[in-house]
Amino acid sequence: MNASNLLVELFVEELPPKALQKLGDAFAGVLFEQLKAQGLLASSESRLTAYASPRRLAAHMTEVLPQAEDKAVSQKLMPVAVALDADGKPTPALLKKLAALGADASAVASLQRQGEGKAETLFFASTAKGVSLADGVQKALDEALTKLPIPKVMRYQLQDGWTSVNFVRPAHGLVVMHGTQVLISVKTLGLTAGSATHGHRFEAKVNPVVIRNADSYAEQLREEGAVIASFTERRAEIARQLQAAAERVGGGVCPIEDAALLDEVTALVERPNVLVCEFEKEFLNVPQECLILTMKANQKYFPLLDTQGKLTHQFLIVSNITPQDASAVIEGNERVVRPRLADAKFFFDQDRKKTLASRVEGLGKVVYHNKLGTQGERVERVRAIAKAIAQQMGDAQLVQQADQAAMLAKTDLVTDMVGEFPELQGTMGRYYALNDGLDVAVADAIEDHYKPRFAGDDLPRGNAGVVVALADKLETLVGMFGIGNLPTGDRDPFALRRHALGVIRMLVEKDLPLDLQTLLVSAVPAFGNKITDATAQLVEFFYDRLSVN
Repeated sequence: MNASNLLVELFVEELPPKALQKLGDAFAGVLFEQLKAQGLLASSESRLTAYASPRRLAAHMTEVLPQAEDKAVSQKLMPVAVALDADGKPTPALLKKLAALGADASAVASLQRQGEGKAETLFFASTAKGVSLADGVQKALDEALTKLPIPKVMRYQLQDGWTSVNFVRPAHGLVVMHGTQVLISVKTLGLTAGSATHGHRFEAKVNPVVIRNADSYAEQLREEGAVIASFTERRAEIARQLQAAAERVGGGVCPIEDAALLDEVTALVERPNVLVCEFEKEFLNVPQECLILTMKANQKYFPLLDTQGKLTHQFLIVSNITPQDASAVIEGNERVVRPRLADAKFFFDQDRKKTLASRVEGLGKVVYHNKLGTQGERVERVRAIAKAIAQQMGDAQLVQQADQAAMLAKTDLVTDMVGEFPELQGTMGRYYALNDGLDVAVADAIEDHYKPRFAGDDLPRGNAGVVVALADKLETLVGMFGIGNLPTGDRDPFALRRHALGVIRMLVEKDLPLDLQTLLVSAVPAFGNKITDATAQLVEFFYDRLSVN
């Protein structure tokens, strides 16, 4: 049998961008593994290429057989003592079993025997016909759709107006081609396999794009449909265009590095076109973290940084259209981003009208946990724990700095900027502390008390930051264990494992003269009668973290 290459494409409405790459890899991977399991791949050299664009999931597989080879099958029947009577003739039980397998008494002589004595058993040897490619693809496709890691399923009606199906997005086309042959018997989600797909919504040269053969898919989509079907190729093209655009701007600027943003933008466009835009320089007076976050999170733009890592007034957009005159696209994006930046500037200006110290009282109105009280109560506990740690580590100055930083560390939670952008908590606290004229060590500690936020993150810069970071994490751990709010195998909503690892890293990498158990014991009194003492359980929890890292 001659092997040919196989193409399977499911054409759908716009897929969720953050899940696109995972959906594409899973769709192609399950198809490939299922065909391999059914013996439909001609050799171990068969190769898989996954495609994923905003409106399609596809897979291309090489050396796929039109039908799997027949296989010799040996099926266990029953013990000889049950299958044959005293004269060696087949019993009714054996004849019934053979009939179920499509055989009769004439097959008795060819039955194979295995084992000895009472364990001797009869086996029926037969040949299982290899599965056809159409049937194999149908099974593989059904399996692939069942196993897709869909973040949220949609239920929608088919064109008949009665039948409803569940899928990540409504599907509108199915292509299944083995070489040049369309496997028209394959069906799914109310669709029948064909050879036609669709390209770019606005820039495709022809619509529909009729695929000539399985191997021409990517090329035809690119040339006729104005679509780069491969997620990997599209991502690389965007990265190339971003760098080229930055070089055109000059001055050594470079686009901000953000792999997650690049992945998301790759999932939003079918044929990328990078353009340079800009905003008013007056917005650069706002902390660059605010501007960068709003451009990345809300607009999916790539800010440009200078050689010192400072934000410039120019940024890059990835458009999904390529007009001859891109001025309208550029002006439109500049017009859209301006209110976002203006909001950030407004929040920053308003927040600076009040000192952080004046916001401490407001934390008493913010609930932290129904069993542990408000953020205001929590701040007092962190202050008490920080004071005890600072007294062991240093002099009166460190005690004063740590106490002031612990008192103000959470105040930016009640600012307008952090209310709009929670990711900036700590960062904005430092800016506002400096605006209030506080010591740099205190401002740094306010930002750093969240560190380390993740594996490999930086540790706090100064001793005051280390003290408050330890106090903050110990307060969380002691409090949550004290009320029995423990992490489970798949849930850790208060990031207790991460907090424990953060404490361990600071103690070890900063070479602090502190004893872990003493720290835990000294933190308990800060809670009064709100908790029970779970120090022993916490110590074991810390040792477990050490054993798995």
